[in-house]
Amino acid sequence: MSLSASPRVITIALLGNPNTGKSTLFSALCGVRQRVANYPGVTVEKKVGRTEIAGIAMDVIDLPGTYSLAPKSPDEMVAVDVLLGRRSDVPRPDVVLVIVDASNLERNFYLFSQVLELGLPTVVALNMMDVVAAKGQTLDVSALRKRLPMPLIEVQANRKLGIHELKAAVVDAVDRKPTTIDSPFPEKFRMEVALLEELIRKSDDKPLPRYLVERLLLDTSGYLSEASIAGITPELLQEVSAARERLKTAGVPIPAVEAMARYQWAGTVLKDIVTRPKVRPKTLSDKFDRLLTNRIFGTFFFLVLMLLMFQAVFWINDVLMIGDGIDYAAAWLQSLVSSYLPEGALRSLINDGVIAGVGGVVVFLPQILTLFCFIAILEDCGYMARAAYLMDKLMSKIGLSGKSFIPLLSSFACAVPGIMATRVIENRRDRLVTILVAPLMSCSARLPVYTLFIGAFIPNRTLDLTLAGWGIHVPWLRGLVMFSMYMIGIVTGILVAWILKKTLLRGATPPFVMELPSYKVPGLRIVWHRMTEQGWAFLQRAGTLILAISVIVWGLGYFPHNSAKIAPVLIEQQTKLESQLEKLSPAELENNNAALKLQSQLAVVENQIAGEYLSTSYLGRMGHFIEPAVRPLGWDWKIGCAAIASFPAREVVNATLGVIYNLGEGAEEQQLEETIKAEKNLNIPVALSIMVFFALCAQCVSTLVIIRRETGTWLWPLFTFVYMTALAYLGAFATYQIGMLFVG
Repeated sequence: MSLSASPRVITIALLGNPNTGKSTLFSALCGVRQRVANYPGVTVEKKVGRTEIAGIAMDVIDLPGTYSLAPKSPDEMVAVDVLLGRRSDVPRPDVVLVIVDASNLERNFYLFSQVLELGLPTVVALNMMDVVAAKGQTLDVSALRKRLPMPLIEVQANRKLGIHELKAAVVDAVDRKPTTIDSPFPEKFRMEVALLEELIRKSDDKPLPRYLVERLLLDTSGYLSEASIAGITPELLQEVSAARERLKTAGVPIPAVEAMARYQWAGTVLKDIVTRPKVRPKTLSDKFDRLLTNRIFGTFFFLVLMLLMFQAVFWINDVLMIGDGIDYAAAWLQSLVSSYLPEGALRSLINDGVIAGVGGVVVFLPQILTLFCFIAILEDCGYMARAAYLMDKLMSKIGLSGKSFIPLLSSFACAVPGIMATRVIENRRDRLVTILVAPLMSCSARLPVYTLFIGAFIPNRTLDLTLAGWGIHVPWLRGLVMFSMYMIGIVTGILVAWILKKTLLRGATPPFVMELPSYKVPGLRIVWHRMTEQGWAFLQRAGTLILAISVIVWGLGYFPHNSAKIAPVLIEQQTKLESQLEKLSPAELENNNAALKLQSQLAVVENQIAGEYLSTSYLGRMGHFIEPAVRPLGWDWKIGCAAIASFPAREVVNATLGVIYNLGEGAEEQQLEETIKAEKNLNIPVALSIMVFFALCAQCVSTLVIIRRETGTWLWPLFTFVYMTALAYLGAFATYQIGMLFVG
């Protein structure tokens, strides 16, 4: 049956080396019609997009970028399992779409040769021809097409050139016979694989695919031997060991034979295809790298770039005023609820628990999106790899490599994906050290705490600039304090990593190898997708975990709500003021200065009563109980309450403060800032003490759970919680005590 008559959806697997433009090609093929989740049982992101051509639907599975299909962990096994049809959550691909970097074909063809052994229809997308020209190279594409047994389509993914031709080639490939090549391995190796296949066939009705048999023979890391893969028995492993010994005796080195065989195959296919100049021309990327990877200038540039990023967190919100709009929406919702519900527990729950709780976090979404936007731009333009290279010189001094830098940098958005990203680190000790210090990087959940207390207590010193007739006021002092909070986590993380590498996790510094991709203009669609994806994830947490904790905190702060504990004089004043206001007409209430004065006096009395209720509530009792312990930090029982409530998730601290200070209906971010600023017990040293505590403390259940999952034991999450809490307390104590020397 022809494909055009078939109603089924074509499944395409998109595979390629890192930095080949795979993500850009995926977006060019599918646009916004994509869904993201995780493969069951692993932490690898599963990205599937839908596209079509001539009415034929195609699902594109974006497989993890990799240099080789040689799995050494469950995450790396995902691509192999998908291509072999061994996963129940995705169908086996009808076509494999391999994207290759035209300027580095030999390296890309290593992975390509592995794909060809899988026996699937294959199409090659030849990307980055512009980079070939920039390097002064020439590529005989016509000759290369004749040497390959599958379609080869030239594309420029970032400009969407060749996409229609690529889709057509994929559709045509489905009806073709599977693409295969002769095995590049030497004959003795192929004979041993055939013997192992025969043994498996005799003992198992469902034998392992040939590719996995090869991998089993080549896998000296032991992953496949230890993994629970059907068909791999102790008897088979003994035969594998015997086969390795025979190959060793015959002069076939394992696992080096694979690299030798595949690069030899690639060299044969590419012979006389690529012409390189005798003298390699200096590209724009080379000129940039001469400066940006310089130890002195590059480090200075990196620090300035980070400082500008954190300055922008304040500046962008002041310019767009999005936060004010969110505040207004929250206040409108609260007033709407008040007009329909009488005063009491239910109205308080909705207004002060739900709306104020979640709204107190959502109001910081503009700053969080700004941070995510910067990180996405730096990743897509190619600078992140340079930062990792630059930081390797520093990381090596504490016993780690530049590979630890990317997971740590990812932790500035959220520690959970940062910890997951440590799977690229082969050395177990280095991976564990990186996991243990990743939570010290200031994630986006700390940002609301910083912006609140910086906005309330740090003077708004600005640098006034005029650009194209526009006056711009850059809050340099607040941005500097924000930058300092992030640097505290970085410096502390470096010290902790150094101590761990010298004590509990002692080991040699591993070598660092990383490809530096060419610089390119960031793709706006990719940046937008990454930014909105992270922002949506933040909002989902605001709508689930933060909402639940906000309601719990409200309940602890509302009950037992015993009116007998309220000073009688306050009740009398409230009753008297309400009686006086009831006697006034609506017009008098709006225009009479005396009425406005009465309303103001009533609000003060009501806040005093609310404070009395809070002080005698369950949350208040908890705060009073720990007050002696937090008093050396400059905190009172209210800040202690917020710290207790925020241990499950630090995102809720601002929402908790809004509930604790009981600002009433229509509370805004500015109102919360003014309220805490007016507190007699709060000043700049206290604000800095609070921020330092939150910068260093392990207040995130999700992070501790993912550490447990990645390390396989509760020992390391407990260790992380204890050492970070101790560091946070000592840091906050030193900050307050030293700060008070300057204030008092």
